[in-house]
Amino acid sequence: MKTWPKHPVLYEINTWVWLAELSRTHERPVNLATVPEQDWDAIASHGFDAVWLMGVWERSPAGIEISMRNEGLLQDFRRALPDFAATDNVGSPYCVRRYVVDHHLGGPPALAKAREQLAQRGLRLILDFVPNHVAPDHPWVAAHPEYFIQGNDGDLRRDPASFIGAGGKVLACGRDPYFPAWPDVLQLNAFAPGLRAAAIETVREIADQCDGVRCDMAMLMMNDVFERTWGPKAGARPAEDYWTALIPAVRSRHPEFRFLAEAYWDMEWALRQQGFDHCYDKQLYDRMEHGAAETVRLHLLADRSYQEGMVRFIENHDEPRAAATFPDGKGRAAAVAILTLPGARLLHQGQFEGLKARLPVFLARRPPEPVDHDLAAFYGRLLKAINHDVFRNGEWRLCECGGWPDNQSCRNILAWCWVRGDERTLIVINFRREASQARIQVPWDELRGKTWRLNDVMSGEAYDRGGDEIRDTGLYVDLGPWNFHLFQACAC
Repeated sequence: MKTWPKHPVLYEINTWVWLAELSRTHERPVNLATVPEQDWDAIASHGFDAVWLMGVWERSPAGIEISMRNEGLLQDFRRALPDFAATDNVGSPYCVRRYVVDHHLGGPPALAKAREQLAQRGLRLILDFVPNHVAPDHPWVAAHPEYFIQGNDGDLRRDPASFIGAGGKVLACGRDPYFPAWPDVLQLNAFAPGLRAAAIETVREIADQCDGVRCDMAMLMMNDVFERTWGPKAGARPAEDYWTALIPAVRSRHPEFRFLAEAYWDMEWALRQQGFDHCYDKQLYDRMEHGAAETVRLHLLADRSYQEGMVRFIENHDEPRAAATFPDGKGRAAAVAILTLPGARLLHQGQFEGLKARLPVFLARRPPEPVDHDLAAFYGRLLKAINHDVFRNGEWRLCECGGWPDNQSCRNILAWCWVRGDERTLIVINFRREASQARIQVPWDELRGKTWRLNDVMSGEAYDRGGDEIRDTGLYVDLGPWNFHLFQACAC
């Protein structure tokens, strides 16, 4: 297995749903050990660097029981599945009973087989780690109540939605400080020394089985955030932060192991400083969904080391489907952007097919939806176009876009370029529903004195342009709504 690329492409699979669909397709039970070779081949054919098998750990019967009493969740289930039945609720993958592969998926030997199949195809495996909370029937509840945020009888009386009685103790439910408590999980105490030691050992065991972890709501365990959330109930604040203790301890055994953070509230850079390789770029997602091209460009002016540490996406299991959020050509323009920017690029099962129903993670099946074959073909071309070393390990630079006094539509244009050895690529995107024109300043001094052929690998068109013009005056582009160029450049 080669070393991790600098800018990997990741593919998230809802493991339980995927195996259920494979079982129906092949008309036999399929678990992680018995996935047919052709299905692994189909995943590998897209040129991904790693697969995130979301939701492999043992689900909680207690969590399922609690969720079936939650009317808000039940309404969400019925919105996604109009014919929802209780058997469709297999529990939240983020309500972990044990960090052991669920027997329904084949157990630990099946995961080992799946990892072997991925490795044979040059793919790494990413799994989940949920640092903030565990299920109410997790073994630690009985064996180590000191790992949890403790309450008292008064807390239970005053706020029964945020505290529960468990094992003769009153324990806090897990929470994000900006939302009500999650009733199906118990809050771990990030400041408890015993918990930190147990978490290190847990992630070491996870790292024995995969190549990286996506850490759920990673910022919740940072000292500053945890102290603000829990105050005196957390106890004495440790001198060292949670992640600066955990990440090096795991890497001492697995030096190449990757840590990806689900991160919000502008905490990405702080988490990167604490050891994470990549953090969710929710700001970019929000700007692409709601903002103009100029807001996206301003975001991309951040320091290059910041850019390289982001996870770019327009869809994952927490967000609405891209086909519903980015309609018409905007979704294609956004896909070209996130797949050609620096950092990790995350794609989600069903994104290529244009699925629109956002599936609650509790559910074992999704509703039938028509496949958008044109969109699937587009993603196939795009993934082939970026399956080059220049996009995995090259140097990225943002390009300036100029206009004219009477035409400032250049503000709708996004442009950047990549260089790796003799490979040169230029990406130009009109991120607007109206036609736009601009001159793109391409920062390659070696352009001068030569004629260059610009091959648009998405459209198949080619243009010959003088290098002096491209470098000094700027490459003229005229793009229709949401249109783009993905140029490979070579001297004629």
